Amino acid sequence: MSQPRQSRALVIVNTDFCSDDGDVRLRPRRGARREAEKLSQVLAQLSYRVKLMHNRTAKEMEDLYQQECGCEHGDYFVSIISSHGEEGAVLGCDCRPLRLARVFQILSPKNCPALAEKPKVFFIQACRGTALDQGVFLEADSGQPEPDSFSEYLRIPPNTAVMFACSPGYGAFLNPAGSMFLQALLAALAGEQRSLALSRMATHLNAAVALGCQARGAYEGCKQMPCFVTNLLQDVFPFSAADQKPLPSTDPQEGMEEEQQKPTAS
Repeated sequence: MSQPRQSRALVIVNTDFCSDDGDVRLRPRRGARREAEKLSQVLAQLSYRVKLMHNRTAKEMEDLYQQECGCEHGDYFVSIISSHGEEGAVLGCDCRPLRLARVFQILSPKNCPALAEKPKVFFIQACRGTALDQGVFLEADSGQPEPDSFSEYLRIPPNTAVMFACSPGYGAFLNPAGSMFLQALLAALAGEQRSLALSRMATHLNAAVALGCQARGAYEGCKQMPCFVTNLLQDVFPFSAADQKPLPSTDPQEGMEEEQQKPTAS
């Protein structure tokens, strides 16, 4: 009988947003906690050791990644961050930004030798701006990214892949059942797609979200396009396990409302 992989997934979810002085209030993220708990259960069944953390400040989130530098790791390091956000950052429950560049710096080979040779995979469920994707097909590229919007890509440590829920400058969507993006990930992990190489799974997630989901209500018809960035040098199969039984499936195609927020300073 094969030995289970000794891997770890770190899941961070922030649900209650209110600044200390009360001046800035962000919409509560209904459904995010339940979604994170489902991800935790599914990943545990795929032989991952899971740390599930709710409602951490930006500094506490940074400290969590710092602590990983002193931990033993198996084949892969996987992290799922679900929060409000802005381009290049996710927000803690104190409404303060944690720059993704800082997270990547912490887990770089220089600062985290334990993960130097390990594939590192991030799934980021957060807004990257306030624009809405109306789902219109154009013959030419339209719109320009915000200045420096691609700078975070250049700071990804070696042997790392990052999949964002949406494109630079755009908002992500959420409803009480969960987010478009992470619900699609749950469906993939529960089915045969989990045996695919990460790059192929990312392509399937792109299609599931972009073609299979759209907002309802106040944002009727708006779409969302995930974004996959990688500097992996070979195919990796972080969720493949030949001895695993099929897991319960989930349905990502439910009405969504925008995971919107008041603009914050970058």
